[in-house]
Amino acid sequence: MLADGVAVVGVGGPSPFERKLSPCNDNGDVASLTAFDTLPRLVLPFRPGRMAKLYFNYSTMNAGKSTVLLQASHNYRERGMDTYLMTAALDGRAGVGKIASRIGISAEADTFANEDDVFAMIKSRLDQSKITCVFVDEAQFLTEDQVWQLARAVDDLKVPVLAYGLRVDFQGHLFPGSAALLALADEMREVRTICKCGRKATMVIRQDENGNTITEGAQVQIGGNETYVSLCRKHWREAVGS
Repeated sequence: MLADGVAVVGVGGPSPFERKLSPCNDNGDVASLTAFDTLPRLVLPFRPGRMAKLYFNYSTMNAGKSTVLLQASHNYRERGMDTYLMTAALDGRAGVGKIASRIGISAEADTFANEDDVFAMIKSRLDQSKITCVFVDEAQFLTEDQVWQLARAVDDLKVPVLAYGLRVDFQGHLFPGSAALLALADEMREVRTICKCGRKATMVIRQDENGNTITEGAQVQIGGNETYVSLCRKHWREAVGS
């Protein structure tokens, strides 16, 4: 299930949340990435009235988190169920108040900064009209207090919240928002991508303009493919000299 009160129906293949690892003779386990693996399953009404949950969908860089989020939101809206989209104010690569995917799809979203009360934002949106669920992109940039506010929205407002974000930074450390979500989420799912060797990528390195690996610096530096490369743990260790 994507969220309580909805069910998923297959469209040609497994959802990104149900991918399996298949054996590879040389590389061990590799992420199974078929054309259908990147497509969320159709969302249909199912068992209304069940308890809402807080979901954390995590991955490394360039795994398609925003694509999955936008497609899932579209599936709800296509069936007349409105959603509420939120993203971090500090990531303005796609423009202020916009969630965008590398494959070219995007949607408008409200933004949150460290000082914002996301519970109040969700309640204000619910006071305007009914929403089926809340989608939060760049969830690694939430504060610990804001993750508790999301949990409160789930518990008290009874609206499912699906948060999408990075698990660890370029030094292999958890982001504060991700650490809180790992502690508080009712369910967690991995959105997978692959390393250059074919193994599942779980880590990320930061590079300079010449492609050299950077091992020191601020935890937050906004960037895309030109700055970050996703790797398996083995090749991350080789890249950072660990």
